[in-house]
Amino acid sequence: MEKIFSGIQPSGTLTLGNYLGAIKQFVALQNDYECYFCIVDEHAITVPQDRLKLRQNIRSLAALYLASGIDPEKATLFIQSEVPAHTQLGWMLQSIGYVGELERMTQYKDKSKGKEAVSTALLTYPALMAADILLYQTNVVPVGDDQKQHLELTRDLAERFNNRFNDIFTIPEIRIPKVGARIMSLQDPTKKMSKSDENEKGFISMLDNPKKIEKKIKSAVTDSDGIVKYDKENKPGVSNLLTIYSSCTGESIESLEAKYEGKGYGEFKQGVADAVVGLLQPIQEKYAVLVESDNLDDILDNGAEKASFVANKTVAKAKKAMGLGRVTKRK
Repeated sequence: MEKIFSGIQPSGTLTLGNYLGAIKQFVALQNDYECYFCIVDEHAITVPQDRLKLRQNIRSLAALYLASGIDPEKATLFIQSEVPAHTQLGWMLQSIGYVGELERMTQYKDKSKGKEAVSTALLTYPALMAADILLYQTNVVPVGDDQKQHLELTRDLAERFNNRFNDIFTIPEIRIPKVGARIMSLQDPTKKMSKSDENEKGFISMLDNPKKIEKKIKSAVTDSDGIVKYDKENKPGVSNLLTIYSSCTGESIESLEAKYEGKGYGEFKQGVADAVVGLLQPIQEKYAVLVESDNLDDILDNGAEKASFVANKTVAKAKKAMGLGRVTKRK
């Protein structure tokens, strides 16, 4: 069975965009692949974090994965920092990476722009991301467009290591989901919905209550012509709401256009809000039961143990290939 790896940073509560663009696909993929889903908390510290908030976010994210339908009997869910092999291999891969290729990473350029002091980790974390993936002999990595560059670097590092030392790593393939891959901001529909958006009205958190969801949808940017039609170029706001509505209900965009023909944006936005609430409420109910439960800890303990078993074998092979450690003289 082919393997999939995916990691999400615990840098804030997941958005509707994260769910529709990623987690919803993960729930389906776990039936056909050996899946490793990782909360990449060590990536989060490339920028300053409040330690108590970070730990709260880690636990919350794990509960959301499970509440959304990730089955620990089918997939391995774990926290990155609880599997030390990630940082071990990350350092080894840094030794074969080049400063120039790290400085070319778009995210490094964006996050370091205009800052006097930039964390070393912000520059080098793509090597850790490569380690996350390569540890599990991953065949497929489902990512958004914004992570494609990092995946290409992962492939380069794996091929460089294999050519220079030994054929240790599987070269992963990049998979960009076609449906629901890009849910846009409600306030600026030319930008992707993001949990780091300074404008809270721009994104829907998976834990927003129904009233908050309705308020955000009703204040979403549209246009002045009052026609519910999908036209990404000329009507980005309405097109985004149609994508959200369709992704939440499974109804086609064409049928939604017909449904709201001759009706105003008020009725349309109410329909979108009802669809989002209907999707998220059952997830929120499961989340509330899980987040403080011992069951969550048991699942994460088991996940770390399973992940460590696989990851440690890969690290041992990579160390041997590089010549690290000692040659034992014992018989």
